[in-house]
Amino acid sequence: MEIRLTGQSTPTRITPPAAHPPLPDSWRPARLSPVRGGRALKRWRYVGLFCEQMMACAARVQIGPARQSFWALYLRSEGSLRERTRMLRGRGAVQLGQGQLQVHDAGVRLDFCFSEAAPIHARCLHDGGEVFTRKQAGIPARGTLALDGGAPRQLEALAVVDDTAGYHARHTEWWWSAGAGTGRDGAALAWNLVSGVNDPARGSERAVWVAGDPHECAPVSFRSDLGEICCEDGASLRFAAEAERSHRQNLLIVSSDYRAPFGSFSGTLPGVRGGGPVALAHGLGVVEHHRARW
Repeated sequence: MEIRLTGQSTPTRITPPAAHPPLPDSWRPARLSPVRGGRALKRWRYVGLFCEQMMACAARVQIGPARQSFWALYLRSEGSLRERTRMLRGRGAVQLGQGQLQVHDAGVRLDFCFSEAAPIHARCLHDGGEVFTRKQAGIPARGTLALDGGAPRQLEALAVVDDTAGYHARHTEWWWSAGAGTGRDGAALAWNLVSGVNDPARGSERAVWVAGDPHECAPVSFRSDLGEICCEDGASLRFAAEAERSHRQNLLIVSSDYRAPFGSFSGTLPGVRGGGPVALAHGLGVVEHHRARW
């Protein structure tokens, strides 16, 4: 099914994996110019993992010539959060290959594998620049976690993946949430919700996955304290934060101010296929608010 977009975006599709169209040649990583229209290329790959024992994320980020990685690990039973942010030199402590998350840093050895599904994608204008993003959510993942030289523990989790590249506005602010869980009817659910970027009324990156199938949903808004996400169709997704990554940095030319708590979700997800809100029995994931000057 092709969804024609508003004037903010170009044509895209949210489709089942079998019908997923190829990435446009002009947006393959090797073809992206470092600068377009006076704006530096911003590109990142983010992977999140969520299960009852822990929640984790890792990312590799490029902003113009600068490269950075970060990771965070929250152990739910202990209530402890470990995290690091590093400028990239060589291979670095974070590896995010196809279907892979690996963090070997500061006493943490996190090694997970997952089978990547065909992503949903959106290509949208952002204050005159283009941004391309691909999203996956609710992907089964397996791996090991070892801490401080201890024996590795086998774990199973659900993964979310965010691949983004583009020429965002100099000043950008967005709210975002991704996670996975189970519906009251037992169905596997996952979501990617956003406001501020890639969010036209149609052709956005907003999606709800039901039993593995993605569906675009109506626009959403985030409460200022990040405790609730409301949808135009009446859905209300409540969030209870458990641990928070936050960072504020001002380097004059570029600056970043973000909050990104891990936590649990309840309530309802936006409806799909014209239906009403989807009841969520239990979910785990992340919410983010980010202001950037880049």
